[in-house]
Amino acid sequence: MTGLPADYRAFHELYRGIYIHWAELYLRHRHDAEEAVDQAFEELYLAWSEVLSQESPNAYAWAVVRHRTVDTARARGRRPAVIDTAAFETTALHHALDPIGELEHSLAVYDAIHALPERQHDVIVLLHVLGHSTREVASIMGITPAGVRSAARFARHRLQHALGIDQGPSGDEGGTDR
Repeated sequence: MTGLPADYRAFHELYRGIYIHWAELYLRHRHDAEEAVDQAFEELYLAWSEVLSQESPNAYAWAVVRHRTVDTARARGRRPAVIDTAAFETTALHHALDPIGELEHSLAVYDAIHALPERQHDVIVLLHVLGHSTREVASIMGITPAGVRSAARFARHRLQHALGIDQGPSGDEGGTDR
């Protein structure tokens, strides 16, 4: 990467692994994820001065990576796979007394996550599936930590509604109607 601008090299080093981990959830293959992310970085490099002129270069880069990942999935004839794989990898499933019931619940959760608006979906996946902190998600997506918390709050509300989870009088999660 010698000869490339130092700020581009630093950005690439900081985010490439994170982007690949995220893309791998959707594409199911490390090679495909690397290819999609590398194509995104090529696109970012070709427009690097425009990227840097954006109000949030990280938000711009996140959009490019997201679109390249979706385009790669479509080109491979696949639908996004985070729902398919993550439901089978839950710790709860491995320790459940009723694995089939837990699997059904896990699939319902991931279907509900898939139905979220794009920003809420990405926040939930980055926070709860990939385990990033609020501050890390803010940096990855190019939004503020308050924006992450807000998106997560709205996403949780939508998920509770979609899953039929009763909210107590204060708006906090109460019992469930599963």
